[in-house]
Amino acid sequence: MATLSVAAILAENARRRPGRTALVEGDLRLTFAEVWQRALAQAGALAGLGVRPGDRVALMAPNTADFPVAYYAIAAAGAVVVPVHLLLSAEEVEHVLKDSGATLLLVHPAQADTGRAAAGTAGIRALTLGEEFGKLTADAEPLPSYVTRAADDPAVVFYTSGTTGVPKGAVLSHFNLVMNATVNAFDANDIRPDDIALGALPLFHAFGQTVSLNSTWRGGATLVLLPRFDAARALALMVREGVNTFHGVPTMFVALAAAAADADRLPELRVCVSGGASLPVAVLERFEAAFGAKIYEGYGLSETSPTATVNQPVFGTKAGTIGHPLWGIDVEIARAELEGRIELLPPGELGEVVVRGHNVFSGYLGRPEATAEAVVDGWFRTGDLGTKDDEGFLRIVDRKKDVIIRGGYNVYPREVEEVLMRHPEIAQAAVIGLPDELHGEEVCAVVVPAQGTTPDATELTEWSKQHLGRHKYPRRVEFTDALPLGPSMKVLKRELRARYTGR
Repeated sequence: MATLSVAAILAENARRRPGRTALVEGDLRLTFAEVWQRALAQAGALAGLGVRPGDRVALMAPNTADFPVAYYAIAAAGAVVVPVHLLLSAEEVEHVLKDSGATLLLVHPAQADTGRAAAGTAGIRALTLGEEFGKLTADAEPLPSYVTRAADDPAVVFYTSGTTGVPKGAVLSHFNLVMNATVNAFDANDIRPDDIALGALPLFHAFGQTVSLNSTWRGGATLVLLPRFDAARALALMVREGVNTFHGVPTMFVALAAAAADADRLPELRVCVSGGASLPVAVLERFEAAFGAKIYEGYGLSETSPTATVNQPVFGTKAGTIGHPLWGIDVEIARAELEGRIELLPPGELGEVVVRGHNVFSGYLGRPEATAEAVVDGWFRTGDLGTKDDEGFLRIVDRKKDVIIRGGYNVYPREVEEVLMRHPEIAQAAVIGLPDELHGEEVCAVVVPAQGTTPDATELTEWSKQHLGRHKYPRRVEFTDALPLGPSMKVLKRELRARYTGR
């Protein structure tokens, strides 16, 4: 039986680069040896509390040093990490605790009220990171090393915000996560030990956890944490710490490009990775012009550890695409309307994006039917529509469920958003379909105006008409100060549809 643990990512650095700075948060600076010592001490405390290999331990913390230390402590104890989204209500947290079968919740003081309330209702123990858990750790005997696990044993259960129904727990193995961190670090983009990455993406989310935390440490590089993303503060921090690597979602790139104009100095960035949602080409161009740095856009889901594809220097890059599959992973386009089997389509055809490889999850916890629907003939069905061109570059056209059908014609919101983002008075745009008696659905653009502008709805519709097909341009334009974002910084289109339906 092959054994493997996510904990080895940190343990190996403590052996190879003990004195190198691993983690920076505010004034706190920890070497790899120090982070590993803290993790082993906490793992000893967990074992003392009766946490056994395979037990599930929930972790609710922002991007402070507490998160990575506790994350690796849980892994070192042989337990399974259940990261909890910070924006959930006590009721939603309770669902995660009960559904995952967590036996313990480690919660940061900032989230303690919500976390403790949820743990109380779920009937499990909650410990506050910092003083309370620190006392237990000080009295415990640190583990001599990490508990070894089978490569296919569960390491993390991610709760997917699921566009439908209750969140499901996607079970990822040690093999899934170690491989994804490894190919991200060494095959997709070249990560070097002297790199310094900004950890601004939430670590409770698959993108932040794999790409910012695990991949950065897999390459032996330094992670600088930013607990709350604010563009001006992020720029100042990156300059101060010599950050050369940035991972973000499109809304972060929008904010950084805008803040660059007022900054005294800009960081010298070498690697920028975008994911989590489609990056409008106009935003990519704006950012690259301001920073003189390339953005490598990628794509993935919680169920795929998460990275499935990314623009990689070895294949060249193409704006508006999500690049090529990672090493050891296949990503193809399949006939979307076929339910029980996978039929792959030739290049250029539009279909559902399907993924197979070492990154595909073990399944949804306790939901065999949902797993059987998602993994067909060995391929994971993403629910996203896309194409693959002759050079193998993949493109996401839209979510299957976000496609607007207006008068029998398909309208892909992403295409309309790309056009709108080129208008000088638009800072952000989300395009949704709203019920319409005549056409079935009508195209509606929800727009955040650029600072200091007051765009006119009729003019925007007229302008769109010149750039888009007759069935595509938005007949309705609504203005808002901010778009509703989910915990992973994706625009919540279902909320927008609910807000503007019937108005």
